[in-house]
Amino acid sequence: MEIERYLVEKKEEIRGFEVKKRLVKFPVTKFGTAVIGPRRSGKSFSLFSLIKDKKIKDEDYIFVNYEDDEIKTLERTKKIRVVDAHIELYRKPPRYIFLDEIHALERWQSFVYSLIEKKKYYVFITGSSSKLLSKEIATQLRGRIISVPVFPFSFKEYLSLKEAVPSFPLSSSAISNLKGFLREYLLSTGFPPVIIDKMNPKVFFKDYVNLVIFRDIVERFRVKNIYALKFLINRIISSFSAKFSVNKVFNELKARNIKVGKAMLYDYADHLDDVMFSFFLKKFYFSEKKSALSVPKAYLCDLGLANYLIGTKFSEDIGRAMENIVSIELKKKELGGEIDLFYWESHNCEVDFVVKEGLRIKQLIQVTYASSIDEIEKRELRALLKASKELNCKNLLCITWDYEGIESLKSRGLERKIRFVPLWKWLLSPSD
Repeated sequence: MEIERYLVEKKEEIRGFEVKKRLVKFPVTKFGTAVIGPRRSGKSFSLFSLIKDKKIKDEDYIFVNYEDDEIKTLERTKKIRVVDAHIELYRKPPRYIFLDEIHALERWQSFVYSLIEKKKYYVFITGSSSKLLSKEIATQLRGRIISVPVFPFSFKEYLSLKEAVPSFPLSSSAISNLKGFLREYLLSTGFPPVIIDKMNPKVFFKDYVNLVIFRDIVERFRVKNIYALKFLINRIISSFSAKFSVNKVFNELKARNIKVGKAMLYDYADHLDDVMFSFFLKKFYFSEKKSALSVPKAYLCDLGLANYLIGTKFSEDIGRAMENIVSIELKKKELGGEIDLFYWESHNCEVDFVVKEGLRIKQLIQVTYASSIDEIEKRELRALLKASKELNCKNLLCITWDYEGIESLKSRGLERKIRFVPLWKWLLSPSD
């Protein structure tokens, strides 16, 4: 297929899609915009939504998905002549250029850089790789691109799809209704194909894992030990919201007489983090080297991976599910370059999240399944107070299931105020 025909047919395809509006804010800038997130989380559709919201005309934009079969078979020289092809079609240059799954294009950095440098276009790129489009982008594109994360539907988006977005102030029955939706959300998924297209969730997640394994990891990183990779994935899923030791997985495989190098397993874990299947939170130290070498906590890009592949029980795993949902909202901010995220631990005391902004600790967050102050374990509050003293941070937040208030607590001569906020309220205003 010639590139010109592809560009025209792609726009016809986009016009035919019914698009659900996402709560994603795209900057309008001549700097590039990198839309990053897990595979099938809705990155492409968020751009379709942008095209429709802004009513961008066909002659004003280019949309190319570099994983489309029609494009993959073309030579690189044809893949990158999209601007010339557009001008031939419409006799004018485009204003917007959307390059989907950019990592599938060889030497994409130089091509994107040349487009941004012209300062003629609004350039958007997408990819299912945090390193490709976030950690390494500053050097590859010399600070000329802004990252915008797109994950599966958030709780607020979930409520919008259910036509249940609340109007404040809320009555007691409205709050109970919200908690019912939150319980439903924690036990299901935010992935669009399951929520919107009503795809069987168990089938979707089995296919999703295979897609991540074979397309995102095996093809991209030339991984050969599929058994070890699948074993690692299963262990990560079952260990969500908890400390995760690659060394322990290595010993388990060794006990099963499965030959795999420890360094290779660490690489596999990095690959899963890279494609945003899961992500790993390092322990906070004032020393970056110590932090990098710490045992991380593992989180999933979506709770559906646990709910439908291993099966979770609300009564047993609600605290872990709550923590994972909070981690996703904070991870979006980290990917957007707003914060750095860690956990903290010292002498059997642990704080779930340390939010670092620049050189200072901005906030300490504990997540607990509690409906009253009496249900919160004292060790969790003592951990907040101890971390507050050690890290010199007075902004202490405890996210609960149902309890709200401000408490002044003392421990070993130290007094601090701790703010308690229900999860549903925090999720509806995550900037809090």
